[in-house]
Amino acid sequence: MLQELSHMDRITQLQDEIQRLLTIMSSTIAYLTARSTFLQVSEQIPITKMRNPDKYDPPELFEANKNELVQDLIVKAKQIEYLIQSLPVPEPEQQQANRLQALEQQMQDANEEYIQAVDRAKNLHKKISEFLRTMLDNADGPSAD
Repeated sequence: MLQELSHMDRITQLQDEIQRLLTIMSSTIAYLTARSTFLQVSEQIPITKMRNPDKYDPPELFEANKNELVQDLIVKAKQIEYLIQSLPVPEPEQQQANRLQALEQQMQDANEEYIQAVDRAKNLHKKISEFLRTMLDNADGPSAD
């Protein structure tokens, strides 16, 4: 059971790290689109729009920030890869089926034991009630004589 919890913790960590990776990717795209300037990539396609200089980062700063964002993505991807590698190897289907069948049998056995225990408790309750009733009836009987 403890090992299964550990596996679930890893899965939760993996989900969290994937969410963080998506957040980094989203922030990266937002930065790249908001803080870059328009560059001409082809002589046949002219630049038709210009940004104010205060709306984009200087080329050196933009390149440094871009490299930092790439490093963040790489680090996060490696963390995710490590978590994936630490997950257990899935057990074969037949083994899973056998384990589930054994668990179902244990559950049925426990249910039968529970039903027997409830029946015993009901029988004991009935016997005690009858015994107390008999005692009370006998206690009332001699004093009435």
